[in-house]
Amino acid sequence: MSLSSYLSPTRLLEGYLRRCLRAAGLTSQTLSIDSETTIHFWGPPPLDHRSDDDRPVMLLLHGFGPSSMWQWRRQMQAFSPSAFRVYSPDLVFFGDSTSSSTNRTEVFQAECMAKLMAKIGIGKYNVAGTSYGGFVAYHMAKMWPEKVEKVVIASSGINMRKCDGESLLQRSNCECIEKVMLPSTATEFRTLMALASSWRLVRMFPDALWNDVINNLYKKNRKEKIELLKGVTFGRSENLNIDSLSQEVLIVWGDKDQIFPVKMAYELKEILGDKTKLEIIDNTSHVPQIECAQEFNNIVLRFLKGS
Repeated sequence: MSLSSYLSPTRLLEGYLRRCLRAAGLTSQTLSIDSETTIHFWGPPPLDHRSDDDRPVMLLLHGFGPSSMWQWRRQMQAFSPSAFRVYSPDLVFFGDSTSSSTNRTEVFQAECMAKLMAKIGIGKYNVAGTSYGGFVAYHMAKMWPEKVEKVVIASSGINMRKCDGESLLQRSNCECIEKVMLPSTATEFRTLMALASSWRLVRMFPDALWNDVINNLYKKNRKEKIELLKGVTFGRSENLNIDSLSQEVLIVWGDKDQIFPVKMAYELKEILGDKTKLEIIDNTSHVPQIECAQEFNNIVLRFLKGS
């Protein structure tokens, strides 16, 4: 191992995140859900997957980018172990989740997550998805209404049209979506940060730091992730292909989101039906669960607890 590996800020921070999650009572686990696919997830110890545990279950689905612990750490800490049984998997081809399947749609991701919960022995659960994870959460709620109870969709343009994707490329000054969502250079990473975060300071970090992040968090399974981006079923035309949901739904959005502008949140609320509630977090961009974790957590907890 080179000296740079020992001094990697990303590796050091990863170790800290793992310690935080273990202190919250969660363990890192891997489970084969079928002959093709293996899912890594953070969840209660295996002995706690018991049916007589009456705590509600929360399934957290991350967006494009790093694995689940990087995107949901503050929620995993806040919601477990007392309030919920929390499960936060790495979607297929993210983190340590792998598959020999050639399927690359978010519907496939939803099927894999449903198989994971069934394999663990969880019959009913709430699901929260951010960005790409919101695509997966929507499909899970639509396909298994008898299993999915309440739904949280955060910063997720499942109502995107083809023109929305074109507008994103214009805002990013990039010619293809993978240069936005899967940066391979420090310059591309700064572009993503400018779109996804309202924290101006992070854009001033040196190239060496961003290259370290890219090498550790963005290079693995790059080919498959590009295929996932191209396999997204939403936004392929100017026609919407989504329906209302039967569950209670909470939409959470940052008012400064430049990936999916906030106007999409208001439209999505109308589409998803009368059981849908919308919460906008001020001065926040695409990752409110990170940028305004405490406010985000309070909003979600009030919704899930019914107050």
